Amino acid sequence: MPKFSIIVPVYNTENYLEKCLESIFKQTNQDFEVICINDGSTDNSLEVLNKYKEDIIIIDQKNQGLSEARNNGVKKASGKYILFIDSDDYIDKELLQKLDSVTKNNPDLVRFGVNEVIGDEIKPINAPKFNNISGTKAFEEIVKNKYVEPAWLYLYNKKFYLDNNFTFITKVYHEDFGLIPKVIVKAEKVTSIEFPGYYYVKREGSIINDPSKENKKILDLLVQGRLLLGDKELSKECHGFVANSLISTYNKINDKSKKKEYYNNLKELKISNYLMKDTFIRKIKYLICKISLKFYLKVVSR
Repeated sequence: MPKFSIIVPVYNTENYLEKCLESIFKQTNQDFEVICINDGSTDNSLEVLNKYKEDIIIIDQKNQGLSEARNNGVKKASGKYILFIDSDDYIDKELLQKLDSVTKNNPDLVRFGVNEVIGDEIKPINAPKFNNISGTKAFEEIVKNKYVEPAWLYLYNKKFYLDNNFTFITKVYHEDFGLIPKVIVKAEKVTSIEFPGYYYVKREGSIINDPSKENKKILDLLVQGRLLLGDKELSKECHGFVANSLISTYNKINDKSKKKEYYNNLKELKISNYLMKDTFIRKIKYLICKISLKFYLKVVSR
């Protein structure tokens, strides 16, 4: 049984896929398996995967979306730990070695840092540093960072993941937002290393940057946010993060009718009830939001 199962969903990334796979095979720790899910690619991605067919497990499926690709990858995984890598990204050669060094105490979750790649510019963003703390405490630290919910910034103990029946919600965008905050909070032991071992390639044409999907992305964010806010087992800090994420989306909506609809949803959710009130500033913001959500959205949350 390998220590790590690396799950790589693939959809129309033929120009990036080889770099992604090569970064995996150059790892200084070789105790891993690679599971690639070709999610109905219409370019030459499958042909690229077939070049590595002796060294990887290939799942070739009709297009079902990123969530289902990841879920199917997890079902196939045989390693003790799971790592998700998007096929247009890549990893540092020492990532698995660094992660292996902090798994002696059998953590449920390990967080690590990221490098933003924009053209030729690479900007490292370290993760917070802590060892074997509760998921609630870990969330308080992680939420201070720029990135909270990307699935590719964590190493998952497979037993913990399966025992909690975690799955990505299918047929939605923002699938990470709907799951990862819950994963963090429900973990009993979370470790975080500063090492920026993941290279996140911010490219045009990726799903997250596709403006034609904007309306559905906003609605999907709202649907998943509603589910998270309805989960009473999650911490106040987690609910506060979700509420602020939903509020910040309001000012990104350009269509007036969609904006009004979104506002009505926030009002119906009584979104102010989920804001944190643990500091003087937060208490003032909470009171303003409670008195006038419209004013808060237009002035305070900008």
